[in-house]
Amino acid sequence: MIISPTPIIYGLIFVAVLVLVEGLYLVIFGKSISLNSRVSRRLELLEKGGQREKVLEQLRKEATQHLKATGIPLYSILAKKAQMANIAFSPKALVGVMAGLSGVAFVFLSIATSASLGVQIAVAILMGVGGVFMWVSRKAKKRLNLIEEQLPDAVELMVRSLRVGHPFASAIQIVSREVPDPLGTEFGMIADEAAYGRDVSESLKDLAERVDMQDLRFLAVAVTIQSTSGGNLAEILDGLAKVIRARFRLFRRVRAITSEAKWSGMFLSGFPLAVLAVIQILKPDYFDTVKNTAAFIPMALVVFALLGANMVFMKIMTNIKV
Repeated sequence: MIISPTPIIYGLIFVAVLVLVEGLYLVIFGKSISLNSRVSRRLELLEKGGQREKVLEQLRKEATQHLKATGIPLYSILAKKAQMANIAFSPKALVGVMAGLSGVAFVFLSIATSASLGVQIAVAILMGVGGVFMWVSRKAKKRLNLIEEQLPDAVELMVRSLRVGHPFASAIQIVSREVPDPLGTEFGMIADEAAYGRDVSESLKDLAERVDMQDLRFLAVAVTIQSTSGGNLAEILDGLAKVIRARFRLFRRVRAITSEAKWSGMFLSGFPLAVLAVIQILKPDYFDTVKNTAAFIPMALVVFALLGANMVFMKIMTNIKV
């Protein structure tokens, strides 16, 4: 039995690309961009001696820079995800990271594989761009999940602050100090903007649009209605916190109910690729008798197109909207 190491080498190089981009991110920005930190990034920057105005300017730039750079070729497919993940890399820096990782992957492929130059260049670009896109998508998903979990506690903290007599701006400030990242920094920016004269409801609307979260839109609408028509804001937010928690529990139930279908879809989509990889490892010459025929490339393209359509339809069938 002949075992081909080529698929393993490609897999290890792709893993190395993912590890490199994460390591580079941590080296440049340190632990301040970690979502697991109990101290928010805004407070850490202020504790390092940064002036409040400059820290706010830096955080606002990071929060809006990606959607403003959709004009960069091919960057628009990544901009929204990078915005949701609040990647501290600037758009040009992120494109540079893609190019640098593609170069590193090309060097590894040149050393470890005997593929043709064109194949090495194509695979290296795919690894560099695909690795960064996968890394940004994972960061965005993790950040949005954390915001969803933190939001009910943050709203309830605002309710308690309002009931003991604090104004709404002070309640926002308390949330920015007591809640860790990512929501702590976001509410800290809202508190700073309010201190410089911006309407809190407008800041909340901007936050809701940046992260594209319905619960934050509810919060922004509730604050806007109360500011224009009056009413007991503490009671409004208390009801909103209960609604958000109920929605969150419903999402969890739907996710649990549909998990079997999702895993089945993932298995059915990944099984042909796994079989192909096993065949290439155990019997690398399996396709030698047919790969030089005229129909091999067209049929291979048809098979991969059908596999891609299968993945899309599986995703649609298991993605239940609530």
